[in-house]
Amino acid sequence: CASFAGKLNVAAESVQRGVEGLTYLLTESSKLMISEVDFQDSVHVLGFSEELNTLLLQLYLDNRKEIRSILSELAPKLPSYHSLEWRLDVQLASRSLRQQIKPAVTIKLHLNENEDQTAQVLQTDPSTLLHLIQQLEQALGEMKTNHCRRIVRNMK
Repeated sequence: CASFAGKLNVAAESVQRGVEGLTYLLTESSKLMISEVDFQDSVHVLGFSEELNTLLLQLYLDNRKEIRSILSELAPKLPSYHSLEWRLDVQLASRSLRQQIKPAVTIKLHLNENEDQTAQVLQTDPSTLLHLIQQLEQALGEMKTNHCRRIVRNMK
């Protein structure tokens, strides 16, 4: 980077920032698979010349599929859902307390992970489980809003 900056008579820091900015522009545009018009609008705001805007657009169009394939390879492989088992346990009494009700929900979550099946055992009380259910239902409800639909549509 320093030798390239020396040839251009520019500070190495400026060249590094330019490369990072160009990388960010191309990766984010490729992630979202934005159209040519949207890309041109995004670049136009930066105040570059029309010739440079055209070169950036051509660079994006030539490389967006390859960038997406590289990004998909770098993405972490997350486990996927396979099945769920659950059990409700209630402690009615103990040596020190003859009358108590202490419920617990035990969940065994089976996941597929790189052709292997793993299991995670979780335990919680019913009130925490109800709170978790409410939060998940709220998240699902937010996915139905126009704003989220637009974001999801642009991500594909």
